[in-house]
Amino acid sequence: MFETFSGLGVALLLLLLLLLILAARSFGINQEYQRGVLFRLGRVKITKGPGLFWCIPMIERVTKVDMRTITEALDTQESVTRDGVAVRVNAVLWFRAMNPVEVITSVINWQGAVIQAAETSLRDAIGQSDLDQILKDRTTINKRLLELLIKTCAKWGVAVDSVEIKDLDIPEQMQRAIAREAEAIREKRARIIKAEGEKEASQTLADAARIIGEVPGALELRRLQTLSEIGVEHNSTIVAMFPTELLEAAKRFAT
Repeated sequence: MFETFSGLGVALLLLLLLLLILAARSFGINQEYQRGVLFRLGRVKITKGPGLFWCIPMIERVTKVDMRTITEALDTQESVTRDGVAVRVNAVLWFRAMNPVEVITSVINWQGAVIQAAETSLRDAIGQSDLDQILKDRTTINKRLLELLIKTCAKWGVAVDSVEIKDLDIPEQMQRAIAREAEAIREKRARIIKAEGEKEASQTLADAARIIGEVPGALELRRLQTLSEIGVEHNSTIVAMFPTELLEAAKRFAT
């Protein structure tokens, strides 16, 4: 009889210990950046916020979702631009879980799904753009890529914050062609600037000639100034006729 009660006590003790373990495991803690999706007999019931939570053992379970922004560097993708140039490009993606229930119930491995969608959208965005647009206006490409990703990932409960093209590799012969084009543009600008300078100089000389022609004695004064400048720059003796107009003006001034 004693042995029967002893065996029953051990069984009750084990059962009590098992219940305590199940009760302890039914409690959980969500960090501030986590949300817990509670399933009761396979059905979604509620979303648990940060802090302590409890679920019914064997009947309910909680799947945690990290709500923080995830930064992912996409693998380099090879694509062809709209004008037929083969390029290799990579990008950086920022995304986060927006709806914990949809993240868990609508897609398996939601982070991997977003990355795959981003790589596919990157190739599509490059294929819809010309090489010049990619080189000069990456903001438009990034905007187009972001729109594609938002449309794809919204049904998974994922918010895409930003996507930025980081590196762009183009063939070597195309790099040389771009360098020649840039050099030709710079040479064109230099010639235009030189021509504009000559035009302004010609206009200034024409204005000066008109003024000298209208004012008596101005030409002689200019000639004397030129002779003075030559004498300063070169150590030489210059013989010049004194203008008659100045002699007459001096006589009138003396009288």
